[in-house]
Amino acid sequence: MEVLAKEIIGKAKMQLKEAGVPDFDWDCRILAEHFLHIKRDTLLLYPDFCVDEEVAGTFLDAVEKRCQRVPVQHLTGVQEFMGMEFCVNSNVLIPRQDTEILVETVLKKMENTSEQRVLDLCTGSGCIAISIDRLASHAVVFASDISAEALKVAKKNNEKNHGNVTFVESDLFRNIEGKFDVIVSNPPYIRTDEIEELMEEVKVYDPRIALDGLEDGLWFYKQITAQAKDYLTSEGKIFFEIGFNQGEEVKGLLQENGFTEVEILKDLAGLDRVVYGGKINV
Repeated sequence: MEVLAKEIIGKAKMQLKEAGVPDFDWDCRILAEHFLHIKRDTLLLYPDFCVDEEVAGTFLDAVEKRCQRVPVQHLTGVQEFMGMEFCVNSNVLIPRQDTEILVETVLKKMENTSEQRVLDLCTGSGCIAISIDRLASHAVVFASDISAEALKVAKKNNEKNHGNVTFVESDLFRNIEGKFDVIVSNPPYIRTDEIEELMEEVKVYDPRIALDGLEDGLWFYKQITAQAKDYLTSEGKIFFEIGFNQGEEVKGLLQENGFTEVEILKDLAGLDRVVYGGKINV
């Protein structure tokens, strides 16, 4: 038995709206494309387009879960980042557009005349490492995470996107060997006491280990910055994604640890988003 797609989608949109889901119209569209395999243009051209009742039921089940604040990306299992598609689940942070600024900054600042060794700490889904690997032909990329489950996702994404990243299970630098021209990281940076204030999609469904930057939100920056000089080449650079109010503090940490030419970059909303530095003074 088949049902009208526009009726099912209309019902879903109203359900999401009544549940107070932000961007309910956009979420409904994404879920419809994924579960009903139907794009908005199809309905405009073919208003009587029908879908199988069982398929419609699967879509409506997903809508009900979204009403309970399960992230859309956990329902579809994927998220777009830097023009590529990445698998996601509850073991990794969902790649966010803000993080593309970090990747773009690394790509701009890398020397493009010779091979560059890159290390991505706290890699999660692997989106940063894999994007750099795919978009910088001269990059030899390594990525680490303390979570074995996160690394399973990252390795799957590496294969999915035809990457050549080497993954290491490691608590920051513990199992890392060699020197790197670039160290990049989007570490946990939310203060512990602020996690409960986050939107439900984040505080409930994102892995806490990937959010919690401990008391002041700066613990990982302090650890990485203090050890980075032992793993960077003499002309090496370090790049961090940061919280909107952490720019000056992270900049100070880099300067205290001998980094020069430290800069803060803002995102499209005008908020501090990336800090980077290089040329270590030993």
